[in-house]
Amino acid sequence: PVAQVLPDAPRQGIVINLPELRLYFFPSDGGAVQSYALGIGRQGWSTPLGATTVRGKRSDPTWTPPASIRAENPNLPAVVPAGPDNPLGAHAIYLGWDAYLIHGTNRPAGVGRRVSHGCIRMYPEDVAYLFSQVVAGTIVTVVDQPVKVGWRNGELFLEIHPTLSQVDALEMTGAFGPGGLPDVMELVRAAAGDDLSRVDIRKVWRIALDRTGVPQQITISQDPGA
Repeated sequence: PVAQVLPDAPRQGIVINLPELRLYFFPSDGGAVQSYALGIGRQGWSTPLGATTVRGKRSDPTWTPPASIRAENPNLPAVVPAGPDNPLGAHAIYLGWDAYLIHGTNRPAGVGRRVSHGCIRMYPEDVAYLFSQVVAGTIVTVVDQPVKVGWRNGELFLEIHPTLSQVDALEMTGAFGPGGLPDVMELVRAAAGDDLSRVDIRKVWRIALDRTGVPQQITISQDPGA
């Protein structure tokens, strides 16, 4: 399914939701929001949360491995030139956070996984399109929201993803056990407001148990003839 509930974040610039491994871009001209799959930082090298901005961007970037990464792999050169062996791919978008950037990759299998040293990987074709649109100063907001709730056409939808710790478990074992979530019912109540009586509570708990990442309608549709 290609439908997604938008994160609870400012609808401007770039919004990254870590648990769903996804980036949203809100064009400044008011065009339709764009959605892209991501690879993010693995355990111990987490992608930071909070707000920053785009500092600049570069085609065919070189990569200067930081000392922490060279300590893991002393065989790395001091500078990796642009080309097929460069892990940044052909496009790099530099952020206000030192050492963190949004970039392409020479290993597309890492997109949709927690495998990086904290940077944000995108498929080469996706980052090329995003690269063509972002400018210096674009706001970037990174959030951790495994639970998202939103309205569409008078119906309330709930989308729940595994938490980051469960994503780690999936990466290591292919499965995850129960784990803590934000108060799902508190978020549902806040979003439903006066329509809480229309919410199918049993369905809410099934979605919270399965955590498929697929948005599902949780309100009982009103009878148009009533």
